[in-house]
Amino acid sequence: MTTSQPPADAPTCYRHPERQTYVRCTRCEQPICGDCMRSAAVGHQCEQCVQAGAATVRQPRTRFGGREGSDRPVVTYALIVINVLAFVAEYASVAVQRQFTLWPPAVAAYSEYYRLVTSAFLHYGPAHLGLNMLALYFVGPPLEMWLGRLRFVALYALSGLGGSVLVYLLAPLNTATAGASGAIYGLFAAMFVLAKRLTLDVRGVVAVILINLAFTFVVPAISSQAISWQGHVGGLVAGGAIAAAYMYAPRQRRDLVQAAATVAALCLFGALIWWRTADLLNQLT
Repeated sequence: MTTSQPPADAPTCYRHPERQTYVRCTRCEQPICGDCMRSAAVGHQCEQCVQAGAATVRQPRTRFGGREGSDRPVVTYALIVINVLAFVAEYASVAVQRQFTLWPPAVAAYSEYYRLVTSAFLHYGPAHLGLNMLALYFVGPPLEMWLGRLRFVALYALSGLGGSVLVYLLAPLNTATAGASGAIYGLFAAMFVLAKRLTLDVRGVVAVILINLAFTFVVPAISSQAISWQGHVGGLVAGGAIAAAYMYAPRQRRDLVQAAATVAALCLFGALIWWRTADLLNQLT
């Protein structure tokens, strides 16, 4: 029996120079050994070419504009972190609640319109924060995946602002309001719209919404605990309306309809804020 040695000038694997090989990557044409081969549609590719090819493949879109199989829900997690950090700031300084909660007279008299936004990131106690963040942790990721990050941010922001606007319109002037509940209720409504749009069973979502609404109205009636029903209802209505506009937009004009709905909501909220400010200034003077 005889054996033959590979010729000395045989090509070697570009990642393992000590290994001779006659196989080349079908993409970059560099020689690769058996450990570096990756099966491709045609022939074999090296690991770097496989990774580069995967990076150029766009994930399929959902019918609402999100990305199917997208990565971690970073927006949801970021919102949770922001709320937690704001809560830490509240405990570090008593001035935080005094300066950033939603107190209608301060908004109208001192043009502190930022309170309509900042109040949605403050909470009255660990239980208040914990319940809202737990709800966000469960309902945020699926909505972020279906809608995409930008639309999800818009949904969350408009839901929270919708809750703040209704508080500004109807809440007693001697109370200060805070909490992400308006945004969370908007996400609840969006989950209902999503389930309806996908023809899924909506009974579970309806039960969650009804239980939370009952909690909103019953608890203040039987205890001294104050709950802003205006914030909850405002967020629920705003979130449901925005979600419906996003999820029922025709595919051919989806981005245009979704953008128009976002701008229309902002214009409506701006008009209501302007009207309420003028009304409060008349009352305060």
